Amino acid sequence: MKLDSGRLAIALGGTTAILWIVCSALVALFSGAMMTMSGHMLHMDATAFAWTLTLPGFLVGLVSWTICAAFAGWLIGWIYNTTGGSNERA
Repeated sequence: MKLDSGRLAIALGGTTAILWIVCSALVALFSGAMMTMSGHMLHMDATAFAWTLTLPGFLVGLVSWTICAAFAGWLIGWIYNTTGGSNERA
């Protein structure tokens, strides 16, 4: 079975865009709690840091992460298909 690299790219790009929007909304609404959680996720004390959430930054992040994720999805599909990724039995 071959993967449809284009559909995988769209799926990963779309998923990343949704997660970016949700994450940005959580940062905007609950900045303190999100900073604490981020610190825990990175095994560090992040209380000395502050979020910088602007509309241009949000849009640049949304577009760039979506493009990167879509490319990664396409690349995964291409590599899978190129290396003979098939589980079909004769």
